[in-house]
Amino acid sequence: MNTGFTLVCFAVKEEAGAFEKLARNQPNIRILVTGMGAGNARQSVEAALHNQLPLRLVTAGFAGALAPSLVRGDVVYQLGEGTQLEERLRAAGGIPIQFHCSPRVITTAVEKAQLFASTKAEAVEMESGCIHPLCRAHNVPAATVRVILDTASEDLALDFNRLMTPDLRLDPRKLGLALLKSPTKIGALLELQRQSAGAAKRLADILAQVLF
Repeated sequence: MNTGFTLVCFAVKEEAGAFEKLARNQPNIRILVTGMGAGNARQSVEAALHNQLPLRLVTAGFAGALAPSLVRGDVVYQLGEGTQLEERLRAAGGIPIQFHCSPRVITTAVEKAQLFASTKAEAVEMESGCIHPLCRAHNVPAATVRVILDTASEDLALDFNRLMTPDLRLDPRKLGLALLKSPTKIGALLELQRQSAGAAKRLADILAQVLF
């Protein structure tokens, strides 16, 4: 039986932090940090749904733009049946799109252009593709609500796929070695961290408008 709370899932704490602060005193909101990628998301969400079914589930966080029309800070969404969030999302400035769920971080503008041409999806992320089927299997309405972190024309500062552990966690040792080899990347990485903090706050504000 579905109970009266919304489960909001983020891949990593950097995505979740701003919303956690806003949702601290909201008894109808629960937050789950799943880890990156389909494997981590599936394991975490399966366990959560087995424990207690929510009224709805929202998979949230960052996304990379594939469509050139999307800019950093745009909040984009894709809804399954029964979420009852469409009107609020549109009123809050959300943009309805199609997502592509990727098994890896898409790091270059060339890769983004290729994905846009082959999938017609407007944005890319790494978890929703497995979360929505799990929710359908449990009759839980699901929504993807994400904020654009990098535009279609941007390369990321580093190839983060090379800096991950096998379970898709950022390896501090690999990151440190990469920055030692290319110290000019430090500035770009700091800028990405600043942009990430701003994007997380923008997403948190929209989620609060929609869910509280």
